[in-house]
Amino acid sequence: MYYLLHKGKGVCEIQISETPFLLYHSAKARASIMENMTGALVAVGGRRITIMKKIPEYFGCKVFDDREMKANLSAKVYQSLRKTIDEGAKLDITVANSVAAAMKDWAVAHGATHYTHWFQPLTGITAEKHDSFISPSPAGGVIMEFSGKELIKGEPDASSFPSGGLRATFEARGYTAWDPTSYAFVKGKTLCIPTAFCSYGGEALDKKTPLLRSMKALNKQALRILRLFGNKDVKYVSTSVGPEQEYFLITKEMYDQRRDLRFTGRTLFGAKPPKGQEMDDHYFGVIKPRVEAYMEDLNKELWKLGILAKTEHNEVAPAQHELAPVYTTTNIATDHNQLTMEIMQKVAAKHGLACLLHEKPFAGVNGSGKHNNWSISTDSGVNLLSPGDTPYENAQFLLFLCAVIKAVDDYQDLLRLSVATAGNDHRLGANEAPPAVVSIFLGDELNAVLEAIEKDIPYAGTQKTQMKLGVDVLPKFNRDTTDRNRTSPFAFTGNKFEFRMLGSSNSIACANIMLNSAVAESLRIYADRLEKAEDFETALHAMIRKTIQDHKNIIFNGNGYDESWIQEATQKRGLLNYRTTADCMPHLLDKKNVEMLTSHKVFSEAELRSRCEIMLENYCKTIIIEANTMTEMVQTEIAPAVSAYSLELSKTAAAKKALDAKIACSYEKDLVSRLSGLTDEMAVKREELIQALSEVQQAENVIQESAMIRDEVLAKMEELRAVCDQAEILTAKAYWPFPTYGDILFSVR
Repeated sequence: MYYLLHKGKGVCEIQISETPFLLYHSAKARASIMENMTGALVAVGGRRITIMKKIPEYFGCKVFDDREMKANLSAKVYQSLRKTIDEGAKLDITVANSVAAAMKDWAVAHGATHYTHWFQPLTGITAEKHDSFISPSPAGGVIMEFSGKELIKGEPDASSFPSGGLRATFEARGYTAWDPTSYAFVKGKTLCIPTAFCSYGGEALDKKTPLLRSMKALNKQALRILRLFGNKDVKYVSTSVGPEQEYFLITKEMYDQRRDLRFTGRTLFGAKPPKGQEMDDHYFGVIKPRVEAYMEDLNKELWKLGILAKTEHNEVAPAQHELAPVYTTTNIATDHNQLTMEIMQKVAAKHGLACLLHEKPFAGVNGSGKHNNWSISTDSGVNLLSPGDTPYENAQFLLFLCAVIKAVDDYQDLLRLSVATAGNDHRLGANEAPPAVVSIFLGDELNAVLEAIEKDIPYAGTQKTQMKLGVDVLPKFNRDTTDRNRTSPFAFTGNKFEFRMLGSSNSIACANIMLNSAVAESLRIYADRLEKAEDFETALHAMIRKTIQDHKNIIFNGNGYDESWIQEATQKRGLLNYRTTADCMPHLLDKKNVEMLTSHKVFSEAELRSRCEIMLENYCKTIIIEANTMTEMVQTEIAPAVSAYSLELSKTAAAKKALDAKIACSYEKDLVSRLSGLTDEMAVKREELIQALSEVQQAENVIQESAMIRDEVLAKMEELRAVCDQAEILTAKAYWPFPTYGDILFSVR
């Protein structure tokens, strides 16, 4: 926002980029000046005139992006930095010093007083430690300084972040290292520098470092393949991602009244409301004014940070919405998605709302996912997963397609565990998310192409079908040769794959690390064979055909929600079905997975062991917190509320009897009896849950602990919830201690 404040006749103060200055003009002249300066005069109200710049003018205004680097760095420094970014060339310290000085000046001009190395530890959220730019001046006072050394390296306390045994408590030193491929940005009064995070011994303690390693591994193997096809000009290959983000918006007032939402991010109790998503009236429905205002402010904040927020709409469940960005390089997309989740919650608070990012905040309605749209492209802009008009004749595309098919089949377990969390376990397999069984959807056209290659028969091609809607005024257009399949975990959608299994609060780093690494392994195997082939064309055709024959079991174009598919997948096709985090996470350490990930130098074996430990610990801690929250809410809120209502019913019955002894009071007596039985059952189920939690403490290791939680604690939680939800249905609304599902899901108008 840009403000013009009246100071007197013909005098005004105009504020641009937080720097005020005075202009002396008539009102008409002032309006003309501002319109030319900012591009759009939005509103005039009383003593304030509000002006908003056009989107292209303020997009990325808080990012030290390529435009700013060109403008603020010398040509020599800029070219050297671009070589580091684009080709991975070593960063010279003199270049770092020049970049630091320019970055500091730019940040200070945008109101920054501090800087931070912004990184992504294994907590699942971001971390930052702020240092000011000030340094003491010899003559007294301070000067604003920022060196290349400070830009390149920071030293946070590594012992206070999850390390899975990589670091002991007394081994505190850790390092953050600048990632020059992801632009720095200003958030509030702080310059945020995207960085990697490692231990004193060099082990990765974050999600950024392995992600960059996986991108490097895929680039190396993809270039080998492209060279075999005679492409000598491509300098690098990178993956791009566009993560669609689903979320719920509820009123902050309702959120504050629910202890379970505050402590765990999801409701642990809640009876089904009379109306949920049955009418399909929320999906793509008219966006409510309060939500629209939120989305408008959210877009502005994201656009200022250079985040390409593109699409917004209502999702299936009441109070559920989605935001989708334009694709960008995977590590930048990962940074942007972490920022998006943070800003979603901050903007919501300004609107008196709470943004819920849990995968299943409400039982009985759809949960929230994050669809990871993934593709591979060259530096010249060629999408290697684009089939073109004649995919049957596009051998390069077919080889990269087969590499993905082979990767997904060979490493189903890695893809499944890359999205495994306690929250996502509630969502996968329900009727709004893919099943826990990994499969690939290719569609009719590609399926026909691969079938023709497998059987070594001519491919007839797919005819274009013109859509005729029966009304002359409506346009005619060709139907796509392939439908979409929202039940598939891994679906081809034209020139990319949509990995639909991620949960809404997940970092997209984990899924893309495994996907990049698995595809790199397929390409390595192909390159090793083709480089030694006597006849490239013959070997290429044979390899594509053999891949289809060996891995066609992973391809499924049908309904992933159908129970018969799960039986077919597991019993006939031999596909994996890991229902929970406790089931799949230990397989990270399977021999084939360790060998693949260490051979491409994405992880060391020690780093893999640490991540298995950390993810299982997170799973256990999450559910233990939920279970403790449940027992507390039952003891201090639900049981007292039900008892108070039972007492009131008893008093009502007694009062009726006092008026007329013949009155049966059957309604009150029956209800008191039922509620009394439920409170007794609550007490029993609560104690059983507490007992299950105490037994978990006897586990000898985290794998055993996670299995006990999966088998015992979760079952006891469901039993306790069922009793409490039944009590909610029978208890008068005035006595129920917190907002119900009906209150919450329809609270934002």
